[in-house]
Amino acid sequence: MSFIDLRSDTVTLPTPEMREAMFKAEVGDDVYGEDPTVNKLEEMAADIMGKEAALFVTSGTQGNQIAVMTHTQPGDEIILEERCHIITYEVGGIGRLSGVQAKTIYGKYGFMSPEDIEASIREENIHYPRTSLICIENTHNRAGGTVMPLDLLKKTKEVAEKYGIPVHMDGARIFNAATYLEVDVKEIAKYADSIMFCLSKGLCAPVGSMLVGSKKFIDKARKFRKMLGGGMRQAGFLAACGIIALEKMTKRLKEDHENARILAEGLSKIPGIALDLNTVQTNIVICDISGLKMNGNEFSKMLLKNGIKVNGSNNFYVRFVTHYGISKEDILYTLEVIEKLTTI
Repeated sequence: MSFIDLRSDTVTLPTPEMREAMFKAEVGDDVYGEDPTVNKLEEMAADIMGKEAALFVTSGTQGNQIAVMTHTQPGDEIILEERCHIITYEVGGIGRLSGVQAKTIYGKYGFMSPEDIEASIREENIHYPRTSLICIENTHNRAGGTVMPLDLLKKTKEVAEKYGIPVHMDGARIFNAATYLEVDVKEIAKYADSIMFCLSKGLCAPVGSMLVGSKKFIDKARKFRKMLGGGMRQAGFLAACGIIALEKMTKRLKEDHENARILAEGLSKIPGIALDLNTVQTNIVICDISGLKMNGNEFSKMLLKNGIKVNGSNNFYVRFVTHYGISKEDILYTLEVIEKLTTI
């Protein structure tokens, strides 16, 4: 049985062109800096983001954790939005790996206000940890794939520069943000000192993310990558897919956004399902199904029997994610099934 898989854009499969590129990739030992395909990918990623250098890492989580390790020292404090990926889904890595503590701030639609950030920066005091990093997430996963406005990015960076604190952006889906804003991705990237972005997810590469920043930052980050077991040797087979992801798959994301919008508008019309259409900006739709008198796990099991996969939960929130391989027809079928099953 084939399924319509709306659990995440992490389920995307490499394209036929990517598979062919893997077969033909020229490779070498990347730890020695001798893999030409990895080197090409890193140069391309740095150029696209308007940064000096880039590092190919195994995952978004590894990229974020390396960034925190590189920017900070044990005993420091970093500022993050309270629902961000680094806090929620990275297994407490910042405490275990970097030895830093988190100052979390509520963010409207996932984005902290510059005023709240400034108020949270520690003054010099023998009792206080040093505020050494501000982390932002764009798009914001748990807020529903929301996009941080450019003026808010600019103000956040101005606060950071005022206090000499670097900004790290978890830009796992930064190309979705650029697509929504209709700007070159450099216009977003220029407001962060370092950025992690995924080649997998909506860009369809099977493995890998990029960490970009200054040459000095990346040189230091490369050593932390080795410490975490991220020296993958002949990694060009994977990097070849990343090159195609950047060249081609970044240009088709609008289709995913359009499908998410169709899904969200359809769900909003079904009695018992509630959602904030203002949050549906990219490829993620989060809805409240408490009106259906079932939790997310029950809802998920119900859809699975009808060939549709969504992640369940013990609460009343369900997330749908559109991606490469999901068509408008799949979305319309999903809406038809949900409407039928919830009105019985």
